[in-house]
Amino acid sequence: MQAALLLSNGLVPDLILVDSTPTGPVEVGQLSKLLKSAPPSSFCLILGAGDQGLRVEAASLGIQYVLTKPAARVDLESIINALTGPIEQVAHEVAVSASETVATPATNSSHQLPTRLHLEELGDNGFFFAASPKMLEIHRQAKLLASADVNVLVLGESGTGKEVIAHLIHKHSRRARYKLQKVNCAALPEHLLESELFGYRQGAFTGAIKDRRGKFEQADHSTLLLDEIGEISAHTQAKFLQVLQDGQFSRLGGEEPIKVDVRVIAATNTHMESALREKTFREDLYYRLSVFTIHVPPLRERRVEIPYLIEETIRRMPAEMQNGTGFSFPSRLMDTALLYDWRGNLRELRNFVLRMIVMRDEDAAVRELEAKIVETRATSDRQLSVSGPVKTSDMRSVVREFTERTEVRMIQKALDASGWNRRRAAQHLNISYRGLLYKIQQHQLTPRRRCDEATARDTTA
Repeated sequence: MQAALLLSNGLVPDLILVDSTPTGPVEVGQLSKLLKSAPPSSFCLILGAGDQGLRVEAASLGIQYVLTKPAARVDLESIINALTGPIEQVAHEVAVSASETVATPATNSSHQLPTRLHLEELGDNGFFFAASPKMLEIHRQAKLLASADVNVLVLGESGTGKEVIAHLIHKHSRRARYKLQKVNCAALPEHLLESELFGYRQGAFTGAIKDRRGKFEQADHSTLLLDEIGEISAHTQAKFLQVLQDGQFSRLGGEEPIKVDVRVIAATNTHMESALREKTFREDLYYRLSVFTIHVPPLRERRVEIPYLIEETIRRMPAEMQNGTGFSFPSRLMDTALLYDWRGNLRELRNFVLRMIVMRDEDAAVRELEAKIVETRATSDRQLSVSGPVKTSDMRSVVREFTERTEVRMIQKALDASGWNRRRAAQHLNISYRGLLYKIQQHQLTPRRRCDEATARDTTA
């Protein structure tokens, strides 16, 4: 699945090995689909003894390299040499390319295809996916935290997947055999939040007809996720700090202390530096929570993951949602999704995919995203106009600014001339398709007609 997705999103490999196994024999339909994204000269089939009838089909499709199991190493190396050059030369070119990549700073690499993907099941249809360097680093950190039983603070915008990170950390920890407990601190008023966290004794308040354990007791020997921790009151912060310091607390209406062994993972989209500065969040509590801090990047900073997240979301949708038929995102819609900023992050992306599956209206979906892109661009332009023009103080800055303006004009002209057919525009500009998508996102380009309509509406408003 991942190989087909990489090919459909612009990867052009030198060699594609297609191996036939008893559980997954090669089918002509699969080959025909793959050949839409790569030339037949780059394919090499490795067939079993019972698949030899496929040789004729492969030849008719233009595939000229076919090996029979067990494939001899010398045969495979000769094909690799024919397609890519001597192995030693390929290794040298890869090493040179890697050194140049490290030496050359990049402002944004979201248009590059990932070299490594990681998909991990978390139970209850939840999953963790990483393809960008930042998310792969978060996965590495989560595994390291398995042996370091410390409190963790997860920061990030709403919808970035902070709860997913908490489940990932818990899964790799020594506490994984116990169920992770969760409390949404923003969803409960103060008096209910305190009883939810610490429990209560019978008669502690009206309606307390029997003793009740709080989340801290339920999470004994496990992990407690406190979502939206930045929303709790000063009183609850003080009591919470005491639990972290002493490892014990009392239920509402109770006197005897209750000792627990709980690991706390706190998550919030609050800007903690501002909260500390404005004294709305206790500094001592912050340092108790943030023994280790993880910053989850927004989706617009890891665009390379968008196609995979869309495909995985579709795959996990119940069959009844898909009307009993398979569904895949049209390439035009996927291109537009890569250009949108997804301010609601994963939550907004999932809702959009759900609407697309239900409505099956590609044109309406593209119009929806393009309208949002125009709106985002207009907002950015207004913010820039308020902040004033950027001053250029040297010749290098002037040349860079002139080059960028020229580039924008050329790309906009090519897109308009092709009716915003991005593949045709990329061919006209003699740049890669993925490179053009990156430039469109970088310069926030939109179809001129819709942009002009949005400007006219702003003028008349």
